[in-house]
Amino acid sequence: MREVSVSVDRGQYPDAESPWEQEAWRCAALDWVEGVLAEEGLRVAGPWAVRLRPWSVLVRIPVEGRGSVWFKANPLASAFEGALAASLARWVPEHVLEPLAVDTGRGWSLLPDGGELLRRALDRGAVGPGAWEEALRWYARMQRVLVAHAGEIEELGVPSARTAALPDVFDRLVAQNTASRSPERRCLEGLRPRVADWCAELAAVGVSDSLDHSDLHDAQLLVREPGRFTFFDWGDAAVSHPFCSLPVPARRAGERHGHDVLPRLRDAYLEPWTGGGRTAAELRRAVSLAWRLSALGRACSWGRLFPAASGGAAAEGAVERVRWLMALRDDPPL
Repeated sequence: MREVSVSVDRGQYPDAESPWEQEAWRCAALDWVEGVLAEEGLRVAGPWAVRLRPWSVLVRIPVEGRGSVWFKANPLASAFEGALAASLARWVPEHVLEPLAVDTGRGWSLLPDGGELLRRALDRGAVGPGAWEEALRWYARMQRVLVAHAGEIEELGVPSARTAALPDVFDRLVAQNTASRSPERRCLEGLRPRVADWCAELAAVGVSDSLDHSDLHDAQLLVREPGRFTFFDWGDAAVSHPFCSLPVPARRAGERHGHDVLPRLRDAYLEPWTGGGRTAAELRRAVSLAWRLSALGRACSWGRLFPAASGGAAAEGAVERVRWLMALRDDPPL
């Protein structure tokens, strides 16, 4: 490996701290990857492409006969991702990538190539807007299976933001937020009774908490074949109300195809959740409530992944946390 060339992409965070700069860490990570590749009988076939971000180190490694494999190193705040990916591969193997190897103690994982990103398939016209509906049905089916594993998922270290506890999550975010101005803080404090009411109403619908990806956009899922999709990149995940997953893909689809697609996406996502005595009107109301409350999950994610970041990344994280908290005031588009 030491003779293979490596390119490094720092994106918009050239000054962010990364373990990649630490020679001992870098050598240990590369040795681990080389060892796994040897065990799998895989040979490196080209330059390694390193992507450094405040929330991860990601390395694309071309290998003979398999396209590429991907090494990911998570920071402490999302070190659960490897263990979660391995567990999901046991519980819902048809929906996720099975890691080639995981080092749970160091937050490392090595993943196979899983096919084409939905974003790229959309860009080249291989699939149309209906792919979003199919993907959301597929994702909702996975979430229903994972309801039974919610406690086990929390035991892996995945953050817990269960529906009944979201008012406490809100309180903690407001108390910890040092970036908001006084008018913003007063506005947020005034929202507290409404947040409690929204959570109580959402819980009363009776949909159990499950795994919330929290950032399920079109570059976080792969097109396996028509009607079948693979979900990955679980660093923002939490155990929360499952419907909190819908806003991110719905917004992205609306930006690409127009907001008229949103009702169809919502109804496609809700199909696997029908039954159990819940009416269509109740489920749609639950989507509207979860749409608002999903802002708490996004604020938590920024808070987890940026507290130790330096320079502009830290400032961006603080600003984003406030922005998401203030989004609680926005009326959902559905």
